[in-house]
Amino acid sequence: MKINDVLRGKGSNQVVTISPEATVTELLALLAEHNVGALVVSTDGSAVTGIVSERDVVRLLHGTPDAGDVRVSAIMTEQVHTCGPDDLVDHLMRLMTDRRIRHVPVVVDGALTGIVSIGDVVKTRIGELEFEREQLSNYISG
Repeated sequence: MKINDVLRGKGSNQVVTISPEATVTELLALLAEHNVGALVVSTDGSAVTGIVSERDVVRLLHGTPDAGDVRVSAIMTEQVHTCGPDDLVDHLMRLMTDRRIRHVPVVVDGALTGIVSIGDVVKTRIGELEFEREQLSNYISG
């Protein structure tokens, strides 16, 4: 199965982005509004400048006065692992496990086209396993 299949299963490929100049308060508002755990950081909504997650916010909150005024650029991860729509889900699962990351932007020709979370991958894998189980049951039942 390919990343494009996961994106198709999600329905909307809209990716919420945030400017590196936005504040953590603005970041928290977007995370809550869209009920997501990470946002792609982008200056133009297309190029991937970084990624910022709830974990980054938690690390900041520990001992940082006025954390809400801190810029996203100060807490984001700049070295972003990305994937393409034709990459295999198995490869992405390995990447997420090895790098301990939960969100991977999908990029085509340098432009952001989607994002895949660990939840999306698990949901897809469960669907595959249920289909296989059903096919095996049907085969055994005759």
